[in-house]
Amino acid sequence: MNGNARGFANVLRLALAFMGVFVLGTAPHVSAQESSRGAPGKVAIEHVQGNVYMISGAGANITVQVGKRVVFLVDSGVAQMSDQVLAAIRTVTDKRVMFIIDTSADADHIGGNENLAKAGVAVPNIGSTLIAPGGASVVAHYNVLTRISAPSGKEPLFPPAFWPTDTYETDDWKFYNGEGVFIYHPAHAHTDGDSYVLFRSSDVISTGDIFTPSHYPVIDLQNGGSLHGTIDALNRILEVIVPDENEEGGTYVIPGHGHLCDITDVANYRDMVTIVRDRIQDLVNKGMTLEQVKAAKPTFDYDVIYGSDTGPWATDTFIETAYRELSKSHSEPGRGAQ
Repeated sequence: MNGNARGFANVLRLALAFMGVFVLGTAPHVSAQESSRGAPGKVAIEHVQGNVYMISGAGANITVQVGKRVVFLVDSGVAQMSDQVLAAIRTVTDKRVMFIIDTSADADHIGGNENLAKAGVAVPNIGSTLIAPGGASVVAHYNVLTRISAPSGKEPLFPPAFWPTDTYETDDWKFYNGEGVFIYHPAHAHTDGDSYVLFRSSDVISTGDIFTPSHYPVIDLQNGGSLHGTIDALNRILEVIVPDENEEGGTYVIPGHGHLCDITDVANYRDMVTIVRDRIQDLVNKGMTLEQVKAAKPTFDYDVIYGSDTGPWATDTFIETAYRELSKSHSEPGRGAQ
């Protein structure tokens, strides 16, 4: 981290301390891939447990964490649903949003950044105990910013109003908002800019599109995604989930899309992805072409739960993407199924 970034991190931590909102990690330097998954519908909010709520129907799921004085959000949905999202938040608290954490650069996860940030409050100046005007901060991994802003000189995917204002480049970044808020970055999962968030006292994890129980995992190879990395990330998430009786309840999981989940849902999903990965890898190792792999139906017994014949992420698309990644790793010396 350079000197300017270190300085900003220290100022941010001190400012938040006056609010009872603490940053415990480091703050270096945050993308948006167009996505038609999770078409918006009627916005609804439900209490998960502790200080955490889940908003559905706004594109991607939105996590709402209510602290003593301010609100944290995970993802912001799509822009056209922002008014409904704000109305839903007001049904559970009159506190203002101070941080929006983007789990990826997908449009359905960051589309509401501008609107929800404007309706929020900024980190206060040093020495101030007052809620500050100026809008909420948007936090994401640095790779999200590089996707959105196109620093190489290409046309940005989104205008600056949608960009993250604070980014991190480490494996994690920690806040305090009435409870520990831990942001984790797996290296290569859905993309190379993913984050998932643990709310420690509430015992809730928000996963973004690393985990989506309504369909096969979306592996964005163009933006650093990886099937192997997705399995690694799911295993890391499972390591911090603690179930209640009979492997039910306990830690709850808010996925990028779909219904509220617990350890059983995530473990079944991880097992499915691992088994399908190994099946396709075995077919690749036997020298089969893509069409032959499709004909072998490596996802057949899971299609009734996760499969789709149409849409932006149909079953064939998932198989094609997995085949491309696994074929490449198979052709590299010393690489194969992992």
